[in-house]
Amino acid sequence: MANQSQFKVELEQEEDGRWIGEVPSLPGVLAYGATRSETQAAVQALALRVLADRLEHGEALPDTLLNVSFHAA
Repeated sequence: MANQSQFKVELEQEEDGRWIGEVPSLPGVLAYGATRSETQAAVQALALRVLADRLEHGEALPDTLLNVSFHAA
């Protein structure tokens, strides 16, 4: 059976109207955007890049990654 890794995406609108998103379980995965949906897409793309980089360099991952999903907090 495949392990599935789920990553929580935290989204928050700042006082200046911009949105900021992060994946707390992946340090450094933080992105800004003009809209909530733009920010969610940007932070998910960055998280996937970070995970791919870790795989390429043989670094430890949170789980065995066969399926990955994101959910907004």
